[in-house]
Amino acid sequence: MPSVAELGEQLAGLTIAQAVELKNLLKDKYGIEPAAGAAAAPVAAAGPVAPPVEVTEFDVVLESFTDKVKTIKVVRELTGQGLGEAKATVEGAPKTIKQNVDKKTAEDVKKKIEETGAKVTIKPAG
Repeated sequence: MPSVAELGEQLAGLTIAQAVELKNLLKDKYGIEPAAGAAAAPVAAAGPVAPPVEVTEFDVVLESFTDKVKTIKVVRELTGQGLGEAKATVEGAPKTIKQNVDKKTAEDVKKKIEETGAKVTIKPAG
């Protein structure tokens, strides 16, 4: 029979599937159930979980438009593009209007463009 230390090493080396199988065996054959939270121990041993990355930069994308002239005027105002560039941007929709801007700026840009009847989306930058 293995020593307690050896048994502990074997238990610590179990995969999640093996730990579940062991839990079911102990419950079914011997009537032993782990204490609350004990079943999660193998998962915690897998290592720390990285916190989700908070998105802080966004792209504003012109998807479509209904009034080309109004949309071109607003795009020119927001981007500083010349008339030809703004026209090409609007006609080339879907096109990114602003890149890597904060959430408030992205929402402001979206609102201004949508006032022309255009459809705009905000996407995480990248």
